Parts: sequence; structure tokens; C-alpha cells
Amino acid sequence: MRLEGKTAVVTGGASGFGLGIVERFVSEGAQVIIADIQDDLAAQRARDLGGAVRAIHCDVSADGDMRSLVEKSVAEFGALDIFVNNAGIAHTRASLLDVDEATFDRLFAVNVKSVYLAARHAVPVMRAQGGGVFLNIASTAGVRPRPGLTWYNATKGAMITMTKSMAVELAPDKIRVNAINPVAGDTPLLPTFLGEDTPETRAAFVATIPLGRLSKPTDIAAAASFLCSDEAEFLTGVCMEVDGGRCV
Repeated sequence: MRLEGKTAVVTGGASGFGLGIVERFVSEGAQVIIADIQDDLAAQRARDLGGAVRAIHCDVSADGDMRSLVEKSVAEFGALDIFVNNAGIAHTRASLLDVDEATFDRLFAVNVKSVYLAARHAVPVMRAQGGGVFLNIASTAGVRPRPGLTWYNATKGAMITMTKSMAVELAPDKIRVNAINPVAGDTPLLPTFLGEDTPETRAAFVATIPLGRLSKPTDIAAAASFLCSDEAEFLTGVCMEVDGGRCV
């Protein structure tokens, strides 16, 4: 098992891509913290997955919550080897001028500030351990932006740039930093990307993906498992499209 003995935090781990990553990490032998604001759902996921999983409440945009998450994770399992910044939100498909300031601020707090806060609190732990791995779940939106999602696109572009810069700066500490850029999948965020979730809008979206389907949590989880494992020990600063050819 490629993650045996590793301890991982997955933010937004109670549903969607995050849950897929949690399930895959557990199957690969990791101990996993589900960090989520959906307390009841996260607790249920932890019960379903067994003793190697814990649920911790965390608003990833709040410094106190992220500090507490790291402290509790280390207290629970004695280490923090992998930190997956998966939690994210989007705005409903709209003209860039129709997105209000509060929505803009929340987008950047959840999707961008969270990476800063994760680094602020987890890097010192990883340095003390002699290394670790960050994985940022960005998006094809940061590589090939779509109209109507300008400010969401911007947050994912920021995540990609942070990934590369963090990778270079933290390399001397043996801390690797990579990203995955998924194309949209059938997750709770899909309706926000489509504007209107109908068979017609789904078909039009799928038509832009050469392999002919939406992404699945298992697709993202498989890539995450590899990038966070020792098999990928010479990979850092990688921003991998898991997109069925969408960005080609």
C-alpha cells in the first residue's frame, strides 16, 4: 500500500472529490483527518470508514480553525505527512460584473487564503519532521478559463501559481507541493458551473471533453494517491490536468 504509515489531512473531505481522496487514501493504508464544516456528514464518513479516520470541524478560511486542525491532527496521530487543500467554492455562472463583493471575498477566502493558512500552520510541523507533501486541488478553470466564471477562474489560477512558488521555496525542506487540475465532475459544485443543470447543458459541457465524460472522484483520487506517495518523490511543482483532454 503506497501510503501505509502516512497521516493525511483532506479539507472538504466529507463529499465530492474530497471524499474520493479520503476513501482512496484509507485503502492505501493512510490515517486520514476529514476536515469539513459539515460536521454531521464528516462524522458519519469517519464512522463508515473506520478507525483510521477522524473528523475535525474546520472553516478553511479561518486562521484559528486551521491552526486547531493541524494541532489536533498531530495530537491524534503523531504526525502530519500530507495536507490536501481540497475545500473550495464557486460562484454561480454569471457576468463578471454581476458577482457581488461579498461573494468575491468569500471565493478568495476559501479557495486562496486557505492555502496560505495551511502553509502557515503545517509547514513548521513538516519542517520539524524532515519533510511532507502538500496537494492543492485547483481546476482546469485556472488553465483554460470559461466565460461566466471569471472570479472563480482567478482563484484557481492563484492556486496553481502558489503551488509552483511553494514548491520551489519549500524544496530545501524536503516538502513537495503539487496540484491537480480536474475538469468538472458530478459533484455538488457542478450546477454552479453549468448555470442550469439540465441534460442539455450537461451534454454541451461533456462535448468539450475529448474522452467524453465528466470527471469522477475516483479519477482525482487516483492521481492524488500517486502524487502524495513516495513513488512521486522527485515530483514537485507539478500541476496535473485530470481532465479527459479538456486542456489539450
